[in-house]
Amino acid sequence: MIFLQKSIVNKIKQGNIHAFEEVFRELYSPLSGYANKIINDRDKAEEIVQDVFYIIWKNRERLTISTSLKSYLYKSVQNSCLQIIQHESVKEKYRQFVINRDGDKQPSPDVELEVQEINKAINRTLAALPERCREIFNMNRFEGLKYKEIAEKLSISQKTVEANISKALKHLRKDLRPYVDVV
Repeated sequence: MIFLQKSIVNKIKQGNIHAFEEVFRELYSPLSGYANKIINDRDKAEEIVQDVFYIIWKNRERLTISTSLKSYLYKSVQNSCLQIIQHESVKEKYRQFVINRDGDKQPSPDVELEVQEINKAINRTLAALPERCREIFNMNRFEGLKYKEIAEKLSISQKTVEANISKALKHLRKDLRPYVDVV
């Protein structure tokens, strides 16, 4: 099998896109199926596998694999799935905490004012982004489109979508830092 050869990893490390695509074509479907078994969400599973491949390609020069590439990819997908499950669990616990804490209380005027200020800061930051970056961010965060859907709709690569989302989030983190304790 192709993955038993160290040469494929070396080719990827050297930037051989054909070697990388060959690995992607051979393992994308099985990895997506594996991720789907863990998180039970086909779209999210595919997104996880795409992210794993993206990270490998992005960090290819520093790639150090002590097992087979196939094992490495499966373990990376598993770890990503477990992180998502953990994140969803934390979100659900927080949601339950807020529901139990607040019940049917109305937010205080101070809280409402702070929320308004944060919303204004978000809108200012988004308005300051380049038009294409803002459009991509809005499609993802407010319309709920996946990176792949945005890429197809705008006839651009998924990498371009990812780069623009990262750029928008970087600006938001920087501009919203005064409003949060931990960013």
